[in-house]
Amino acid sequence: MKQKPFIFSTSVIAWPLFFVLAMWIVFWIEVRFKIDLSDFGIFPRTWSGLKGVILSPFLHGDLNHLYNNSIPLLFLIALLRYFYREVSLQVLVFGILISGLGTWLIGRESYHIGASGLIYVLVSFIFFKGIQTRYYRLVALSLMIVMLYGGMIWYIFPDVEKGISWEGHLAGFITGFLFSLLYKAEKYKKPIRYEWERPDFNPENDPFMKRFDANGNFVNPPKPEEISEMESPQPFESSQNVLYEFIPKKED
Repeated sequence: MKQKPFIFSTSVIAWPLFFVLAMWIVFWIEVRFKIDLSDFGIFPRTWSGLKGVILSPFLHGDLNHLYNNSIPLLFLIALLRYFYREVSLQVLVFGILISGLGTWLIGRESYHIGASGLIYVLVSFIFFKGIQTRYYRLVALSLMIVMLYGGMIWYIFPDVEKGISWEGHLAGFITGFLFSLLYKAEKYKKPIRYEWERPDFNPENDPFMKRFDANGNFVNPPKPEEISEMESPQPFESSQNVLYEFIPKKED
């Protein structure tokens, strides 16, 4: 039976759209009613700051911050849902929680907001998990992630750029790596097309393999027996039982 490892469904499109739409709605509420919800972000090592573990991915400082996080999330959540369907919900939910708690533990005493921590979770998980599976399609996906988002690695270090939460980036990166070890993806196998690819294949029973001797040399099959020449057909003999019509000759 041919294996079909990846399944496309409406959730591949719906999940990223709903998540990003929620971020834009929150930002619209802030602009429309002229309120600042940054206080609902992560404030490290305070009990009140724990609410930001859940809420911070939906809060952004300005339109540029929101836009820069929206495009990667649309792409990465869709990839996660399509290629890692079985664990996609766990990676999303626990990725937000664990990376948020990591930021709460190691972050500077300031409000940390934005979905960049989740982006690092997804980038890290998709990259490392693809390499670990050794399945050629997922390895190719990992290489694509490196080409698109490889430069993000620099932003997990302090003082690379002021005003960013490198702690959130680092927590997300580590979380994604740990998830790639924790969650076991399905072991994908290349579809079997030839008999010799089957695990129970026995070369001794294969007609073609029998044409090789003990040294691996190909031996021509024996010539087929010469077909005996068929006897020439006997000339046709009229049977005495055959009646012929007698037509009398007309007189002049």
